[in-house]
Amino acid sequence: MLADALAGSREWVDTAHRWGGELAGVLAGGGRLLTAGNGGSAAEAQHLTAELVGRYRDERPPFSAICLSAETSSLTAIGNDYPAAELFARQVQAHGRRGDVLVLMSTSGRSPNILSAAERGRAAGLRVWAFTGSRPNPLEAVVDEALCIDAPATATVQELHLVALHILCAGFDAALRRSDQNAAGRAPRRAGREMEVTR
Repeated sequence: MLADALAGSREWVDTAHRWGGELAGVLAGGGRLLTAGNGGSAAEAQHLTAELVGRYRDERPPFSAICLSAETSSLTAIGNDYPAAELFARQVQAHGRRGDVLVLMSTSGRSPNILSAAERGRAAGLRVWAFTGSRPNPLEAVVDEALCIDAPATATVQELHLVALHILCAGFDAALRRSDQNAAGRAPRRAGREMEVTR
């Protein structure tokens, strides 16, 4: 099943890498990443934030990334006082700002708390991306973009979500390197022009 799912990987590989570059622009500009998922997808959502607050491969500054699934006190307080669909949506409303990125992970694309988070995020002006299983599914219909893995087994979808997550991180690091190289290339030219003016 894993080999069959990988056979159609070109589209989602390109999407994941592009998302990494776009996310680098948002976070380097002072924005924030929020992530959420249920069960195994919660672990993968937390994995993504860990790669950004820590590092993937390259040494670089930490970036702001919060996994809403890992906020246990918030989750239990919200679950105690509000409907289950509010578990992530209320946190998105609290932490998200216009222009931030919300990444939601759901193998079924049908989890009510994930759907509510997507709707709340878009209403607040966040860019909302989803990692899902096979399309069509309700989640892909309410987000800005979805990376859909066409596989019948939940385990296979989660395995390939992890691959896509690492591709996103590689794209993130590559975009930061390009930005640093461009900045380094501009600095000597500016200094040279200043010296010419001084002479």
